[in-house]
Amino acid sequence: VTLMKMSDTIAAFIMDCLSDGGGVAELQRRGLAERFSCVPSQINYVIETRFTPENGYLVESRRGGGGYIRIARVQDDKQRMLLEAARAAGGQLTQNEAARLIRSFLSIGLLTTREGKLLMGACTDGALSEIPAEHRDRIRAAVFRCAILGITT
Repeated sequence: VTLMKMSDTIAAFIMDCLSDGGGVAELQRRGLAERFSCVPSQINYVIETRFTPENGYLVESRRGGGGYIRIARVQDDKQRMLLEAARAAGGQLTQNEAARLIRSFLSIGLLTTREGKLLMGACTDGALSEIPAEHRDRIRAAVFRCAILGITT
């Protein structure tokens, strides 16, 4: 029962942050855990169970000392489809896979031509030429997800 109440309290706080931030909240896992006198895994539990793409949210997380959690509320079906597709792209994305996804997003009207061109340019090997080749697909996936998040929020 206490676990449920704590989860409800944390979820309500995050919802308030989303409302105050116009549908986007950037939070620190450690700061939330300290605020609610709980372990960081409790924060993870709330986010993983309540703030899912199926419930209309995209969560981006960066771990480490300066890490944060960014939660964005999806406003419509177009945004939800884009975010779910970006999430499904996974942790690595080749230049060809990114181009295929972008072309499909364009063909069904999820991206404007301008958005597609910008995203395509950001996901090329040329744009990532300063990154060692063995890391490019991981970085490209992160750039792709962040760009989609920027387009949808």
